[in-house]
Amino acid sequence: MADKRVRVLVSGDVQGVGFRWYCRAAAMGRAITGSVRNLPDGRVEAEFEGDPDAVEDMIEWCRRGSRGARVDGVEVEEQAPQGESDFRIER
Repeated sequence: MADKRVRVLVSGDVQGVGFRWYCRAAAMGRAITGSVRNLPDGRVEAEFEGDPDAVEDMIEWCRRGSRGARVDGVEVEEQAPQGESDFRIER
């Protein structure tokens, strides 16, 4: 099955609570590539690419968030796979 890629925007209390680090660990545990970063407006943006089921798992993970986070909303946008090789925390 072909890889799937999505861009996810997570709103709520998701900055300063370890969200990006937990997200990276969850993605790497599912062999997902892509990135995660804080946005100036207080949201977190993540891009996930990999096995479609694993990508869906990461979307669900974002709906729950890390311990200490409060997720108010998750927006998901499908994208074309880019063939990335790792998962990064971007600044």
